[in-house]
Amino acid sequence: MAGVVLPRTMTTDVAKRDARRRWWYRGVLALLVCGAYPAFVMIAVYSQWFAAHLPGGRNGPADAYRHSLASAVVAYTLSPRCVDWVTAVMERGGDGNPSRAMDAHNNRIGAQLGATASNWNDLRREVRAAVDHGAIDARSPDQITWLAPAAWQDRLY
Repeated sequence: MAGVVLPRTMTTDVAKRDARRRWWYRGVLALLVCGAYPAFVMIAVYSQWFAAHLPGGRNGPADAYRHSLASAVVAYTLSPRCVDWVTAVMERGGDGNPSRAMDAHNNRIGAQLGATASNWNDLRREVRAAVDHGAIDARSPDQITWLAPAAWQDRLY
């Protein structure tokens, strides 16, 4: 087959197909890389959250723990600024919604704890201690807060 010359359109079609395939592989790789970090955060948080056995999966101490721990993990591994960005997107309208305001408040505290943690174990210990010292409708910028038990829901998110 040496010396066989393919028509120009055939080589162009092969080149286009190869370029599409490379583009597709790069896209899949980018999606996997972008999905790996959120998966890491979710696994790190939920493995601790399930073991904590706190009440109030939504709007209660368990919810406060989940938010503060997730924010601490992100601040520890990336930056507190990333927590600010995610909070701005996810907790919009927090001024009029007590649940979102609570989440944003606990995210800020978690980010502070994560930014100052010296290691992974200290991070987990500090967040849990902050939740253990939290309170219903706490107003202090340094105290974890949650809503009254009447607003709690037994949910995983």
